[in-house]
Amino acid sequence: MKLSSLTPAKGSVKNEGKRVGRGQGSGKGGTSARGHKGAQSRSGYSSKRGFEGGQMPLQRRLPKFGFTNINRVEYKGINLDALQSLIDKRKVSTIDIEVLRQNGLVGKNDLVKILGRGELKSKVDVKVNAFSASAKAAIEAKGGSATTV
Repeated sequence: MKLSSLTPAKGSVKNEGKRVGRGQGSGKGGTSARGHKGAQSRSGYSSKRGFEGGQMPLQRRLPKFGFTNINRVEYKGINLDALQSLIDKRKVSTIDIEVLRQNGLVGKNDLVKILGRGELKSKVDVKVNAFSASAKAAIEAKGGSATTV
């Protein structure tokens, strides 16, 4: 141990901030480092998100476009290669939403659609909400079944 390596115990020394408004000698006197006048120099100031000093904010300057279809059904897509890797790892012969959920491939309330990317090497029975035509054909070509729940 050397005298040059001594330091105070961790947490025992606080780095107190500079005290503002305590005279010109401190370098933070007068306006207390807040500049001159205006809303930002006042106490209690907080700006609204997107506020640009009274100028028309960007989100109001840009035009609105498009629409949201309230009848859209959104599926979580899972490809055949993901199914094959699940079969290789877990040695499962039936795949349903619960198996996918337990293995972290889908969330609690997700609707599942099997998509056709990748290759299936083994027979498997799949029970999910939807299938693409190519995925259904690939599953049935290997002798498995594709059942829509």
